[in-house]
Amino acid sequence: MSLDDHPTVRAVRARSGQTVHDAAISSEFIKQIARDCGADDVGIIEFERAAIAPQRDSIRKVYGRTRALLAIACHMNREPVRSPTRSVANEEFHGTYDHVNETARAIVRALDEHGIASCNSVAAFPMEMDLPKIFMVQHKPIAVEAGLGRMGIHRSVIHPKFGSFVLLGTILLGREVDAYDQPIDYNPCLECKLCVAACPVGAIKPDGGFDFMSCFTHNYHDFLGNFSQWVEKVADAKDAKDYRARVPRSETMNVWQSLSFKPGYKAAYCISACPAGEDVIGPFLHDRDAHFADVVKPLIDKDEFVYVIPDTDAEDTVTRRFPHKKVQHVESGRHTGSIQGYLFSLSLGFQRGRARGLDLVAHLSFTGATTLDATVTIKGKDLQVVPGRHVGEASLRITADTKAWLSVLNRDLELADAINAGLVSPSDEKLFAAFMRCFPL
Repeated sequence: MSLDDHPTVRAVRARSGQTVHDAAISSEFIKQIARDCGADDVGIIEFERAAIAPQRDSIRKVYGRTRALLAIACHMNREPVRSPTRSVANEEFHGTYDHVNETARAIVRALDEHGIASCNSVAAFPMEMDLPKIFMVQHKPIAVEAGLGRMGIHRSVIHPKFGSFVLLGTILLGREVDAYDQPIDYNPCLECKLCVAACPVGAIKPDGGFDFMSCFTHNYHDFLGNFSQWVEKVADAKDAKDYRARVPRSETMNVWQSLSFKPGYKAAYCISACPAGEDVIGPFLHDRDAHFADVVKPLIDKDEFVYVIPDTDAEDTVTRRFPHKKVQHVESGRHTGSIQGYLFSLSLGFQRGRARGLDLVAHLSFTGATTLDATVTIKGKDLQVVPGRHVGEASLRITADTKAWLSVLNRDLELADAINAGLVSPSDEKLFAAFMRCFPL
């Protein structure tokens, strides 16, 4: 039987209007489908938008035919998110994330019925843990470009209507559309600094700075950072008594709950405290003191464990601002697989408090498996990382074997042992110690 005579081929060709189109389609048509499928707000940008250039390659790995990006927002119920009882708040997050993903799947199915190829991306977790870049599609910059809001100082997108109480998704479209959206012309963020006041680890700075690692270490403790540490503690324990001495019983139950149900966010207090957005701001405008007393203060006053890396700005914040909260020391939980990844992580883990009064230029030279130069400049709370070359006159020079340096970062090799073996060579021990304090392991 020839291909032309195959029943499937004959049936498809017999249908009217079954032709492949490549012309731009109506953006309003796409948006209406998205709204009908459950999206509360939508926007579309072209794939070539300059603002998303850094993630084009990873987007292509998700869907190589991407021609445009459909951003969707689904709003959460505010009061559950604001609850100091984390099980209540987390159920709202997880329920809305499920809704975003189901909405995205419904959109893809509806578009397919109209002959429009598309692919939904995961709204949150799970992620590609085996790759250097675990977020294949970064929804926030796409949503901002599509006009769904602007980033607040808490590093979440604030929607002009729903405020911070939105979760985002992205559908990758295999067709161009006839009109694209642009960012809104103002930032809904009120700069009220309530997110600064509520953050238990001080990750959000009053001047707009952000300590990603402190936020990640505490808030995502039940998601990523803790699990590998817990497994290693189980492996190291001699017996049940030794295990209980290493791991609090509440921690064991948290791990079990995360595996059995869904892991919980430890603190979305920055979102809870935020009064921005047309649907949200009313009570705050009516009585700011009442908003603080009813929404923010219960989060500040909560007696809870706060997970911090030892000798970091986060630990200082908890002990100084929240002495009633319980400090729990943990490791960072991150794995660094490449020198490029290490250089990228420097800005994420930079401890501005530890860098206070420091003024140095460090030339880093990596040898062995990967050969790479870089310059790291620290001037007080400001950090600059220039990979690929040495810039300026160095006050500190660090030469390191690539494999050894990565082993130190991943706690497979003690830094002192690497130095004694000549695998890591700093030109000034005192400055080197100051440099390392700015980037906790």
